[in-house]
Amino acid sequence: MRLAAGGFTYIEMLVALALVALIGSAVAPTVKKVRQRADEQALRLALREIRTAIDAYKKAVDEGRVAKKVSESGYPARLTDLVSGVTDASKPDGPRLYFMRRLPADPLFRPAFATAADASDSSIGRVPPERTWGLRSYASPPEAPTAGADVFDVYSLNPGVALDGSRYRDW
Repeated sequence: MRLAAGGFTYIEMLVALALVALIGSAVAPTVKKVRQRADEQALRLALREIRTAIDAYKKAVDEGRVAKKVSESGYPARLTDLVSGVTDASKPDGPRLYFMRRLPADPLFRPAFATAADASDSSIGRVPPERTWGLRSYASPPEAPTAGADVFDVYSLNPGVALDGSRYRDW
């Protein structure tokens, strides 16, 4: 008499594979939501960090620590000014005032949002952080932000919708 060989039948393997696929399909949307939530948290943090630095720059201008012309608003001309620093006008030796250690990139930025100039910048291999943000000047209205002579605010260039239903550009 012959003993049955040990192992799995094809049916058992197909059932096990179907169960794994079913569990995987149930978990995948949850993992996607967790990832999106983490990206949204990173975006909120980056926006807060940049806006705090812009406000600190404006405060330094109002206190006379950063020189400005009469025609200027008192906001930085470029985002990179927050990192590269400006001369402290209130001190005789003029040390530099720095408002950020580094400029964070928009965590929701995708290369498809890059302009032609950004896409041709092959020296870095990616878009520099200051080009991942939309810029709003002091003179532009909040509902139609446009870049201008200064940087009053920043916004995400991602046209997507957040988990709460708001648009990333409106944050």
